[in-house]
Amino acid sequence: MIRNAVPADLDAIAALHAEARASYYRGHLADELFDSPAEHARMRAGWEAGIGRGVVLCAERRGAVVGVAASGEIDGVMNLAQFHVDPARWRAGIGTELHAACLASWRRTGVTTVRLEVFEHNTRAQGFYARQGWLPDPDEPRTGNHLVLRLEIG
Repeated sequence: MIRNAVPADLDAIAALHAEARASYYRGHLADELFDSPAEHARMRAGWEAGIGRGVVLCAERRGAVVGVAASGEIDGVMNLAQFHVDPARWRAGIGTELHAACLASWRRTGVTTVRLEVFEHNTRAQGFYARQGWLPDPDEPRTGNHLVLRLEIG
């Protein structure tokens, strides 16, 4: 089931995000850049704000949050700011279902273009996004150590 996140989901979302982030950053970045108390507090505050604005979707299975996505507009362009699935549940269709819910939400609000940034070493996520139709952004193909992808919604 995909639903809007509520404040009671915050702990589960923060834990899922920390685990997912560690799965792709570990070995490529210093741990303190993604796995420190200060970084966890910063990310938790971001999720809390997103939940408060109503821009966070959760994938739920048997009462547990197993996926999460957050999107919002930046400078007039919709951005998929966060998209994570519990690493223990990869390849189970959760990401595809969550992505479809994001698409449906964007279509309902008339969004025609979405962008995202994906860590250059996260080839698993890059493959997922490619299967969903995302392409390199021709206007800004990368920012720092992240690739920029764009999805045109038909």
